[in-house]
Amino acid sequence: MTRQPPARPASYDKMVALVLQGGGALGAYQAGVYEALSASEYLPDWIAGISIGAINAAIIAGNAPERRVERLRAFWTEVTTPTFPAWPGMGPLGAAVAQASAIMFGRNGFFTPRLPLELWFGAGATSFYHTGALRSTLERLVDFDRINSGETRFSVGAVEIETGNFVYFDNARMKIAPEHVMASGAMPPSFPAIEIGGETFWDGGLVSNTPLRYVVESIPRRSRLVFQVDLFSAQGRAPENLGEVAEREKDIRYSSRTRAVTDTIRREHDVRHNINELWERLPPELRALPSAKWLYDFGCVTTMDIAHLIYRPGEPQGPAKDFDFSRQAMEARWRAGRADAQVTLAASPWLAPIDPAQGARTFDVRRPAGTPERDSRTM
Repeated sequence: MTRQPPARPASYDKMVALVLQGGGALGAYQAGVYEALSASEYLPDWIAGISIGAINAAIIAGNAPERRVERLRAFWTEVTTPTFPAWPGMGPLGAAVAQASAIMFGRNGFFTPRLPLELWFGAGATSFYHTGALRSTLERLVDFDRINSGETRFSVGAVEIETGNFVYFDNARMKIAPEHVMASGAMPPSFPAIEIGGETFWDGGLVSNTPLRYVVESIPRRSRLVFQVDLFSAQGRAPENLGEVAEREKDIRYSSRTRAVTDTIRREHDVRHNINELWERLPPELRALPSAKWLYDFGCVTTMDIAHLIYRPGEPQGPAKDFDFSRQAMEARWRAGRADAQVTLAASPWLAPIDPAQGARTFDVRRPAGTPERDSRTM
């Protein structure tokens, strides 16, 4: 039984952000994480996502707190409605069937395959699937007026195709509509590009699979506790066949981007924090130097706590695991996310005293025993 988390002391007054990365069907893990957070003292005031993380983020931000888990459940139940009846106990074969089913027939309320004639003889087909069903689902499950009210800050990342620039659609700066969420999840060549204001966009995961940097570096900065939910694990066993090779390659490819961003942010924020500590000790004649003034502008007094919640399935799930929309897989991932978040909340490592030299700390409470820490400050 998971022990109850300690009460959040009034002295821990950091704002809370929830950062959700992409990963297709693996996104059910994020829903489980949010279910645990929803019953805690750490409700996010800012939710940012990319790809499936953008869809989950929209459902959370676009509903009243008491309805968010219910609406997440409605989405994940709909998209995991089986095309064919599942056979109990099929194990890896069942996962392969579920993956093949999604690839061949699409998913209810999400995407549908183009007809073969469209792909073979159609002019200008640029994707394998249509995503009109997703628009209908978003319009039904998400209150965009609530998102645009600014009650919860909401940001999703996408890539502008012609320039290759990474952009964020942020309700602090613009009115959010279903197409902004769809653009964040428009992964080519599976899904079509989304046009917004005369520009076309693809999935933000092409550039970065995590919106962490955007949240931490947004001006004006605020001290924050960030729950970063990762769907691909950096650690994993050596593969024993080609299927496991493909799965492990995908895990490393996506997790390495997230890890690089996290490590860079931690180092940069430590530098920013120490610049401010040093500034207070400088005499006036040194503060007047142009180089000192430049450094002061780079400095920051805020502190950041980043809590990692990483989906780490115990067994290989196949190279197309992000297309495994089976009900069984969804439920298992949801339970794993909820359990990992409950254990992390129970530990609440961010309540430990902070080293004055640190600008940012990272925590991974569920890191498997025996795996090396990347940094002595990482728990």
